[in-house]
Amino acid sequence: MTYGNLAKLYDFLMKDAPYEEWVNFTESFKNSHIKNEEIKILDVGCGTGQVTWRLAERGYQMTGVDLSEDMLTEADALATEKNLSIQWLKQDMTELSGLTDFDLVISYCDVVNYLTDTDKLKQAFQRIFQSLSPGGVFLFDVHDLNYVQHYMADQLFSEVYDDLAYIWFCHAGEHLGEMFHELSFFVEENNVYHRFDETHHQKTYPIPVYLNLLSKVGFQSIDVFSDFKTEPIVNFKSEELGNRIFFVCHKNN
Repeated sequence: MTYGNLAKLYDFLMKDAPYEEWVNFTESFKNSHIKNEEIKILDVGCGTGQVTWRLAERGYQMTGVDLSEDMLTEADALATEKNLSIQWLKQDMTELSGLTDFDLVISYCDVVNYLTDTDKLKQAFQRIFQSLSPGGVFLFDVHDLNYVQHYMADQLFSEVYDDLAYIWFCHAGEHLGEMFHELSFFVEENNVYHRFDETHHQKTYPIPVYLNLLSKVGFQSIDVFSDFKTEPIVNFKSEELGNRIFFVCHKNN
């Protein structure tokens, strides 16, 4: 999904997203695992750069990568407004190139869920592994499988504002953890409402699938967390792990 018309609305629609929690989660593992004074962080699937600029404000050297040129345009405008120096690159996360020696790679807000087959998922993990320096750490989140199946499938969400309304329908695909998000937006301009539609295809795998693929590309000491907690999950079979599952993956020295 590259986003298009949605890019200009994205920050408004996501204004309540837990960006500070993602930033704090990142810092909690940076502080315990990365000893370099100057930290290079790669934000994969950075979108409009809401996590990226927050980390830049805390003094990290940031690079944001996204497939959507429209989202990167919004990100660059916001960074410029805040007088922050951030490198923005348009790249597919499965084909990252020219990116090396990062201390941390992050990918939040279910970006990894857009990789809907295991070959692409493994390819992305491989490129991310290659972009890390020895001793680097990869942090990402995905929707929890139980949450997707029981709290998102076949649900309808809608919201009406003064100059914007949307209808969002989630329906399950044919495969376990597969989800299609069908969105219709109605945007007012000069007293006329214009409609545009988007479909987002995502997939969540059981935790062992991610662990297996991460191990195959070379990651070691992989820990799994739930909903920004900093205590690892012990029982992966629990039916109520949370809404988001976080992975913290180490590239050994």
